[in-house]
Amino acid sequence: MWTRSREVAAPAAVVWTLLTDVRRWPEWGPTVAEAQLEAGTSIRQGATGRVRTPVGAWLPFTVTYLRADAAGGSWSWKVAGVPATRHEVLDLGGEASRVRFATPWWAPAYVPVVELGLRRLGALAEREQSSGQTSGPAPTAGGR
Repeated sequence: MWTRSREVAAPAAVVWTLLTDVRRWPEWGPTVAEAQLEAGTSIRQGATGRVRTPVGAWLPFTVTYLRADAAGGSWSWKVAGVPATRHEVLDLGGEASRVRFATPWWAPAYVPVVELGLRRLGALAEREQSSGQTSGPAPTAGGR
């Protein structure tokens, strides 16, 4: 896998909410113009939905893996049946976390997209943290 990471000046819970609430994906995901779950707004393992790409195509997705606890969380998905990115956040304590995205080994051309997503996600989380918005409790296996 091709992995990129970034330290973020925001707690893991803030970042985790941004990573798991599909309504927020277009704010940081360069290839997501819109996202919908079949049920709810926060992902869980086995969740299905669809994403609209910037060119307007809707693609189905399935969350294939989700792990979350007080130290952070990780989730992976398939888009249109193809393994896609893995998303991970690690609590570094206090007001800091590390976010890591990984793409399949056969998708090195997607690495710049991942790097842009990391920058956007980090800036969004830091902006929300500095404005006093909170995301609630630390991650749990229920998708938040």
